[in-house]
Amino acid sequence: MVSNSAKEVFIQGITRDGKTFRPSDWADRLCGVMSQFRPGGPQPGSHLTYSPWCVPTLINGIKCVVVNSELRAYEPMAWDFAINFAKDNDLQIAEACLLPDPPKP
Repeated sequence: MVSNSAKEVFIQGITRDGKTFRPSDWADRLCGVMSQFRPGGPQPGSHLTYSPWCVPTLINGIKCVVVNSELRAYEPMAWDFAINFAKDNDLQIAEACLLPDPPKP
């Protein structure tokens, strides 16, 4: 269950029993579907970039999708789609936030 106070949710490409989720491009596919949901709504050409509310990333060698809670406020059905995708595929979900990289010395 995802709390309403979570700012970001990480959908991890690992099932609850520890297996790597396939296909290997699942994160890119999910984020591609979600690309139309963005601040200001869809714009011409916006399907060519990921939404800032749903981005693929790699964390400790594990493919993940970071879903920002602003998506829930903007389009609750899109939020539900992303969360239910994780649940339907038995993927691990973590509430967290991405931190910026530290400045280089």
